[in-house]
Amino acid sequence: MKILVYSATSQSSLEQQLGMADYSYFFVKKMFMPVLARLGEVIDIGDPAQEVDAIYARASAVGEFCLFLSFTPPHKTVTDLRCPSVCVFAWEYGTLPSEAWGGEPRNDWRYVLGRHGYAITHSAFAAATVRAALRQDFPVLSLPAPLWDSVQGLCQPPSLPLPMRRQLALTASVLDTRELGLEQVAEAELPDFINGLLSRIAQPQALTLDFAGVVYTAVFNPNDGRKNWIDLLTAFCWAMRAHEDAILLLKLSYRDLNLSMRLLLEELRRLAPFRCRVVLIHGLLSEAAYQDLIRVSHYTVNSSHGEGQCLPLMEFMSAGKPAIAPDHTAMADYLDSDNAFVVASNREWTHWPHDPRALKRTFGHRIDWQSLHDAYQHSYTVVKEDGARYQRMSKAAVQRLRAHCSQQVIHARLATFIAQRHASHAVFTQDTCTRASKWRRCLLAWRRWL
Repeated sequence: MKILVYSATSQSSLEQQLGMADYSYFFVKKMFMPVLARLGEVIDIGDPAQEVDAIYARASAVGEFCLFLSFTPPHKTVTDLRCPSVCVFAWEYGTLPSEAWGGEPRNDWRYVLGRHGYAITHSAFAAATVRAALRQDFPVLSLPAPLWDSVQGLCQPPSLPLPMRRQLALTASVLDTRELGLEQVAEAELPDFINGLLSRIAQPQALTLDFAGVVYTAVFNPNDGRKNWIDLLTAFCWAMRAHEDAILLLKLSYRDLNLSMRLLLEELRRLAPFRCRVVLIHGLLSEAAYQDLIRVSHYTVNSSHGEGQCLPLMEFMSAGKPAIAPDHTAMADYLDSDNAFVVASNREWTHWPHDPRALKRTFGHRIDWQSLHDAYQHSYTVVKEDGARYQRMSKAAVQRLRAHCSQQVIHARLATFIAQRHASHAVFTQDTCTRASKWRRCLLAWRRWL
């Protein structure tokens, strides 16, 4: 069997597209590769319109099944291929796009998924949304990225007492509020002050950061309004304002250094003074540095309005880091009170993110700021005073994520899904050939009669 895979972002274009629309599909495809390789020959496609059907034709000629997995949102997925195709996509809103604006039928996702006949998404929430839009028996598989195994080298049961002193080695552009003196900067001086900081860190530098305290880490794109990072930052700075040993690491996943840092610095200036510590990290980290980021953290934090699956949250939790996060959308599949401090949230009416009309057609989730604030305070107390509970939460995170996104679990479910697609395609092909054969016999008989 041949399995063809595609994402618009490639390894060579990743750094330039970091934080741009749909860049994370590259990481999802990459995480699926080891599982797919156990199921068939995997071929990475550069141009679906030019390559897929040619490979499909050659495979079909020798009786080999061929399946195309497009790691793209439906409105950017090819629909007119002969090869059986499956859109593998993330979705975090309460309704599926169901209107074809701009003269593009693919903007109505029902059109694309209906043409394919089946789909793969990454959460039970998204799968239910697809079925509500098409039909309740539509074959959509909820399948998160199989990333649990990749971080198990970091998964060491936390010892007691919990370690407070840690080091993080990395090459990146870094700003640390301990060194900035933001509270001393007058409002009129702020633009020049920020420009000076940004010129100083324009080029990534190799450095080692020392931490002594409770470390919280969030990984997000500051230019993505869905991430709701202002609540994450303001709740931390207010809840931890008196604690010098409370540290928030913010890994900014956006290609534009100036925009990323400026947004955060302007907000931090409004929050100063505070005694807690906030460290801003910008740049595409090496795999070793990213794993170090996970290792030095006590908690991972998320305050988003919705998640298609949230790879960083899953990675940190798979490595035994409890979360502070809401349990809505995809996060409901793996977050609970045993492995996280669950933040309350409520639905709010909004628009599909790629709809330029911004018409209110769906809903996201609004975070309860006070609940997030209280989760910070409670989690801090657990590390400082109840290490045994932290140990239990760490173990529960590893176990829950293993059942959710380990290669073993995903391989079994994906193998069944592909076998069903193979069987249905074989039946379809056989039926088509049978009908074609009947038509040929009728045509010959008609010609003889003439």
